[in-house]
Amino acid sequence: MRLLSTMMKRFVQTGALTVIDVDGNTHKFGPETVAVGDPSVTIKLHDKKLYRDLFLNPELRAGEAYMDGTLTVEEGTIRDFLTLFAINSSNLRGHPLQKSIRKFYKRAKRFHQVNSKTSSKANMAHHYDLSNDFYQLFLTDDMTYTCAYYERPGMPLTEAQTAKKRHIAAKMNIQPGDKILDIGCGWGGMAIYLAQNFDVHVIGVTLSRQQYELAVERVKELGLEDKIDIRYQDYRDVEERFERIVSVGMFEAVGVPHFKEFFDKVSDLLTDDGVMLLHSIGRRGGPGSTARWIRKYIFPGGYSPALSETIAVVEQSGLWITDIEILRLHYAETCLAWEKRFQANRVKVSSMMDERFCRMWEFYLIISELSFRHGKNMNFQMQLTKSRHALPFTRDYMGKNEAKLRRKNKK
Repeated sequence: MRLLSTMMKRFVQTGALTVIDVDGNTHKFGPETVAVGDPSVTIKLHDKKLYRDLFLNPELRAGEAYMDGTLTVEEGTIRDFLTLFAINSSNLRGHPLQKSIRKFYKRAKRFHQVNSKTSSKANMAHHYDLSNDFYQLFLTDDMTYTCAYYERPGMPLTEAQTAKKRHIAAKMNIQPGDKILDIGCGWGGMAIYLAQNFDVHVIGVTLSRQQYELAVERVKELGLEDKIDIRYQDYRDVEERFERIVSVGMFEAVGVPHFKEFFDKVSDLLTDDGVMLLHSIGRRGGPGSTARWIRKYIFPGGYSPALSETIAVVEQSGLWITDIEILRLHYAETCLAWEKRFQANRVKVSSMMDERFCRMWEFYLIISELSFRHGKNMNFQMQLTKSRHALPFTRDYMGKNEAKLRRKNKK
């Protein structure tokens, strides 16, 4: 416990953490006086292996220990514990050992993101093929599993997800008769929105078998078969050309080694006057690496890129970057809404999966929210074209398109 205590003294500078060790001894960390509003939490360790494991690899082992029940929260909540972790994370990462470990993982990240066609399919199945019934327990009825867009504080999640689709569609400046490709179409929410609001034909591609099957079913139920074609297909195998391309929440699964392949393919698929809108999780502060717990249990092969490493590859593709917008806190609010819905259905999730899965999923939803609220994560929307003449001279059209869609969506 000595090594772990040494690290924890440096780590906890805000809030208070009490650790009860295996022998029942208590160890208190943090300032003598805790400011109002700062988290105060007590955890108990039930396995002596955690003394060493948490010292060497706290981000991975803390999540695993909570999942396995060898780390329990005795006072406060798991949210309190993870909030304390989040607001003190820079202190932990400044520890000499942790700095060396993080530097190693940054150098090795390319090996964690070799997303070939075969591995991409397996990675998508790991996360998205859990169960459609499970996702329906915490997503909105349109089954949108990406960052919502909160046009006003306290906006209901369902409205915020519609606002996100509206916001994206406005930027695409869609014209009647356009052929649109949705890369990573999920359960079909974006494709359905575009087909219902525009005179277009949409092709959506996904590598999740369960997403594909439910998306096809939804399109059929809505009578949109003549306007939407959902495919179980890798975007790299698409051959047609499109006036518009949209990708929402898929770029995080591409991986740095495949960025050039992605943007070169987008360039090949776009018509000469085409427009692409890319919506992705990103990170502030330059390139990094995916947290080891997330990579192991939630998104194998996944990585949220910095704008610097994304833009550098876009420039090589010959595409124009015609607009970039940063969404700072929208995903924090989205994850919070998802976590509330998840907790409201926790008994159903536990019977569907098991309690360990429940602990894993609540851990994931909470740390995801906190990474946007206190960490370096954000979302970016990047608009791309092949021609400098593909869009109007000023960006006023975006607001006009959005206002028109807002009026239409209220009818």
